[in-house]
Amino acid sequence: MRRAAVFGTGSALPVRRVSNAELAETVDTSDEWIVERSGIRFRHIAGEGETTSTLATDAARRALAAAGMAATDIDLIVLATATPDQTFPASATLVQTALGIDDCVAFDVAAVCSGFLYAVSVAESMIRAGSATNALVIGAETFSRILDWEDRATCVLFGDGAGAIVLGACEDGRGVLSAKLHADGRHNQLLYVDGGPSTTGTVGKVRMKGREVFRHAVTNLASVMGEALAMADLTSADVDWVVPHQANARILDATARKLGLPPEKVVVTVADHANTSAASVPLALDTAVRDGRIKAGDIVVLEAMGGGFTWGAAVLCW
Repeated sequence: MRRAAVFGTGSALPVRRVSNAELAETVDTSDEWIVERSGIRFRHIAGEGETTSTLATDAARRALAAAGMAATDIDLIVLATATPDQTFPASATLVQTALGIDDCVAFDVAAVCSGFLYAVSVAESMIRAGSATNALVIGAETFSRILDWEDRATCVLFGDGAGAIVLGACEDGRGVLSAKLHADGRHNQLLYVDGGPSTTGTVGKVRMKGREVFRHAVTNLASVMGEALAMADLTSADVDWVVPHQANARILDATARKLGLPPEKVVVTVADHANTSAASVPLALDTAVRDGRIKAGDIVVLEAMGGGFTWGAAVLCW
């Protein structure tokens, strides 16, 4: 059976690393307050010359190197982001040009923190159908540029970064075993940006009702992970690693408990990266691959939930 398997991973972070203590110098907060509520200790903030597409390109180059592939081997680029360089064209085309690819399918996916799961599902479907062979699937964000730095309830939670994988056609049993996606637009006002080209003509800022988001996240993530495992004819007992969206350490703990998963099977990087939206899952995935935790043959579950609400999960055999 033709499947889409991961051949390489990569990630990129802005140069500037900001601690909670440094943030507390300009925001009415403290290290203790942030850690207690989120588990976050550091985040990276994009500086001059660092954009969503430059971070995405750096992550893509590292994923290609890990896969042992040249950029010209790629015939599909799907970039998940809520913070594109421009309203149009797609930031994926900027990555394409930066990599020196003259012609391939390239487009963005907008599903906020779930964007990488949506992008994986799209790319996997195209590879399985035979309309693509090798794809770069990227999650990249410069979320710091849409934060209200006077709103301590949100600005302390987010950071910038990018993660990428090379998905390629494979028939040896590896690859994406299942993917399940959801969306429910009735919850728009719980997590959103208060602007846009056709409404205010401005970029807008992130707004969030944290308590309600937390409640929905734990329920939805546990549910969709169960659905994706059932589609692959697996149970939580078969899972070697869960790579979740790194939004909040308390959400990660609560979701693992709800599924009966031991915490040592959950990849957690939120302390170092904060919530990087669509970049969150591939950043954590790259960390776990490069430090040797994720190995060939492992069953790996990716999951995320974001504004919309959107949420999803994918099961892979590594």
